[in-house]
Formats: sequence, structure tokens, C-alpha cells
Amino acid sequence: MEFTAQQIAQLIQGEVEGNPDAIVRDVSKIEEGKPETLTFLANPKYTHHIYDTEASVVIVNKTFVAEKPVKATLIKVNDAYRALAKLLQMYQESLPKKSGIEQPSFIDGSAQLGDFVYVGAFSYIGEKAKIADKVQIYPQVYIGDGVEIGENSIIYPGARIYKGCRIGANCVIHSGAVIGSDGFGFAPGADGKFEKIPQVGIVVLEDSVEIGSNTTIDRATMGETIIREGTKLDNLIQIAHNVEIGKNSVLAALTGIAGSTKIGNNVMFGGQVGISGHLKIADGVKLAAQTGVSKSITKANTTQMGSPSMDAMQYNKAYVVFRNLPELRQRVDAIEKGEKK
Repeated sequence: MEFTAQQIAQLIQGEVEGNPDAIVRDVSKIEEGKPETLTFLANPKYTHHIYDTEASVVIVNKTFVAEKPVKATLIKVNDAYRALAKLLQMYQESLPKKSGIEQPSFIDGSAQLGDFVYVGAFSYIGEKAKIADKVQIYPQVYIGDGVEIGENSIIYPGARIYKGCRIGANCVIHSGAVIGSDGFGFAPGADGKFEKIPQVGIVVLEDSVEIGSNTTIDRATMGETIIREGTKLDNLIQIAHNVEIGKNSVLAALTGIAGSTKIGNNVMFGGQVGISGHLKIADGVKLAAQTGVSKSITKANTTQMGSPSMDAMQYNKAYVVFRNLPELRQRVDAIEKGEKK
């Protein structure tokens, strides 16, 4: 690719400060900037790099004010991070997409494939599966019987989608993800053995959902495990049977959600969050990393942390106390010894 700073500014509705004819042929991190590359500055922690970066063009927020001379041409926008994301998305969409059926692969005769579908080598598509237009199925993907995949979705190598599951349009499922494996359902018997409870439901991913590598989403015991429109799951997440996650939510890696929990829209969970089963989490709730939730959170737009979880402000106040417990214990011991004397 080759663009001028002015052309880039037009694409992202930015204002050029410097040389509008500065050439960009690649992208780089600001601390590793090279000539003729584009970078960005959104996190204040990296501000010092802007004064010595070799990148030719830097996207910055309109609020940025240089404290000393900057060699690079600046493009000022309302939100530098979102502007860069838009540029990268436009670039990715401009790349040629694969189409056609590679061999060897297996596609059952009853399966339906739309126009411009790509099926990579060693992939399997089962009976009565429905694959919409422009779907990209990379090598070694398993698509079970009756699976439906909406248009423009991408299934990366090694992903597995079990029978009957429904994937919406514009979804992305990364390598190693498993959609529709059995929920963890076992009934204890009088003899101490566990008898498997058949899991006869499915998983539904609505439109524009993204599933990270090696994430697993269990099929419902009955009915549906549902991930609503626009939600993004990181790598290495476990979603149990009959869970529902609302729209436009983001969950970071190693989060685990137990069965039948219902989660609202626009939630944000940090890494290693754990949520017990059969709970309700309100819209807009934010959970800090390693938060453990054992009871429902009914108040919307709240932030919690800790295990068991509590209001973030309350947790911070408590933390001030319990981080000093060893010292407090020593003081109590000293007082008690004094009283004994």
C-alpha cells in the first residue's frame, strides 16, 4: 500500500499537522517506528516516544499538545485508537478473499453452499449444513450436520462447530474454538457413579460475534446457549450450557461462566473472571480481572472486583485495611503481651 498523510486524513476525517505529502507504505508501533510507516498515540504512557519515533505519520487525539518539536507529520482525530482501527479494517477488507473448494475436503451432498464460499483443504461439512454467501472456511474445520453459518463469516483453521448450531452473519471464529460441545451435565447415582445427561440443545451466535482461539461454548441441555449480537470473546474462555450473554459485550481471556447464567448487554469482564451458575448480571456491569461472582448483580452499570465480588469502591477501602493485617496483628500481639505482664 502507499498513501499520503492527506489521503489518510480524508479517510478518517482528521486534520493534518505537518507535511500532507508524507508517504506511508506500512504500519509500525510508535516505539519501533520506521520511515514511511504510520503509527498512532492513544495511551499517555507512550507520549515520550512521539518525540523520537522515526515513523513518518502519527495519528493522535485532537487534545494532544506537543511539549517539544515532533519530526513526524500528525493527523489529529477525535479518537486515535478508533481511527487506526477503522484504517486497519478498511485495509483488511481491501485484501483479496479466497473462494472455491480445495481438495481434499468433504462436503455432504445435502449441504447448501452460497456464492463465493471458500472451503479449505481437509475441512468437513456435514448433512444439511447451510453455508451462506462469502463465508470463509479455512483448512481442517469441522462443520457438523445441520449447522447454519451466515454470510461473510470467517471460520479459521481447526475450529469445530457441532451439529445444529447456528452462526450469524459477519462472525469470526478463531482456531481451536469449539462451538456446541456437550454441557457439563451428570446426575449422581446412589452408587456414587455419575450418569451423563444428554445435551440436546444448540449454540446460537448472533451477527458480528467474535470467538477467540481455544474458547469453548457448550450446547444447551435443552434450548439454546446464546451469544448476542456484537459480543466479543477472547481466547481460552469457557461458556457453559444455557448461558446467555447480551449484546456488545466483551470478555477477556480465561473467563469462566457456569451454566444457565444470564448476562446483560454491554458488560465488560477482565481476565480470569469466574461466575457461578444460575445468576443474573445486569446491563453495563464491569468486572475487574480475577473477580469471583457468587450471587447475582442486579444493579446496572456498576463495577465490582474481588472474590467474592463486591463494589469496587468498597473493595478498595477494604484493601487498605487487609493489606496491613500483618502489621495490625503484630500490634495486637504486642498489646496482649503488655496486658499479661
